Amino acid sequence: MDKRGPLNSPRFIFYIYIKKMLTKKDALAAEFYWNYINNVKEDDVVKALRKNAKDFKKFLEKIPRKKIDHSYAEGKWTIREMIQHVIDSERVFSYRSISFSRKDPTPLPGFDEQIWAKNAEGAARKWEDLIDEFSWTRKSTEALFGSFGREQLLSEGVASGKNINTLALGYICTGHVIHHMNIIKERYL
Repeated sequence: MDKRGPLNSPRFIFYIYIKKMLTKKDALAAEFYWNYINNVKEDDVVKALRKNAKDFKKFLEKIPRKKIDHSYAEGKWTIREMIQHVIDSERVFSYRSISFSRKDPTPLPGFDEQIWAKNAEGAARKWEDLIDEFSWTRKSTEALFGSFGREQLLSEGVASGKNINTLALGYICTGHVIHHMNIIKERYL
């Protein structure tokens, strides 16, 4: 018997979980991604994704209708187009995550967000459809990260010519949304 209690006791299992839980300190990413990762307050990547999804949905629902097609400067995205970008980026980050977690050694390319935005036709999308699509995309991301074991979260790969691990991509999904929420607050509302 261990001094923390029997090996099958909830207290011992909790102790092992806390000792082995991965945090942001275990994330591996290029320097430019740390702006997103550092936006995330939670250490548990799945809890961070879930909380962020709720916060973002509430935030989007409070944006005045007259603002969703507003752009703060010539050539800048509208809020509607920005939400399409957030959805597209989450899909890219999720694909990278599953690829690395499955030990695929293939280096993954970057993507040109400006070209994607130009061709996504986000400005023509219904606002409610964008909110729903973000929710569905994020639910999928939450399920994906909830399915990963420790080794999968620590799996590394190359994306955009830089080493990154699966865990970092989960924090990046959350931090990327926070980044765009901050931009909307500062420049659009």
